[in-house]
Amino acid sequence: MRKISIAIDGPSAAGKSTISDLLAAKLNYVHLDTGAMYRSTALKALRNQIKLDDEPAVVQMLKNTDIRLAPDGGVFLDGENVTQAIRENNVSMAASDISKLSQVRTDLVARQQEMAKNGGFIMDGRDIGTVVLKDAEVKIFLTASPHARAVRRMIQNQQSHIVSGDIENIEAEIKKRDDQDINRSNSPLRKADDAIEIDTSDLTIDQSVQAILDVINQKEQEES
Repeated sequence: MRKISIAIDGPSAAGKSTISDLLAAKLNYVHLDTGAMYRSTALKALRNQIKLDDEPAVVQMLKNTDIRLAPDGGVFLDGENVTQAIRENNVSMAASDISKLSQVRTDLVARQQEMAKNGGFIMDGRDIGTVVLKDAEVKIFLTASPHARAVRRMIQNQQSHIVSGDIENIEAEIKKRDDQDINRSNSPLRKADDAIEIDTSDLTIDQSVQAILDVINQKEQEES
């Protein structure tokens, strides 16, 4: 069976990265975590004390920035492993600001499209099915309630030894991030018209993965 492109979109903490990793392993695909690219850009901007709304400065910084996504899920910024560093809450919020910059998105989208042009990739983010991989054979929109996502984020932070606030603060941050992503003028978070929506609020990770595999299998049956 030929390898296809799979686009997975959805709000923050919906489980996109974890689910994409497991899907990639089952399908022998490569997972490209586009959110990690925006987080890495935000991390470097913060470290260099570049204002997050200074688009020319951020774009200039990107010209001399190497972001590499390893097959095992590792994220490397200019050769440094920043897999954990980009998951800090302040970096997450900064990434939302960075993602509003149209020239930054143009740069990173071009990199993402180049990575995935030959198929066999699972790409997740917020505008994959609507912008980055508009021709992806399978498009999934993962969602979950803000509370369910807050619980997952807290567990993830605890497992990664990341200091975070209580569940109410995390949920408030998630709602704020949702508002920013949905209402930004450039490539806002939205479900592609031809995407299949899956609510993972009451699903385990394995059940979520299986739900997407069912969609992929159905697609393959239709094409055979």
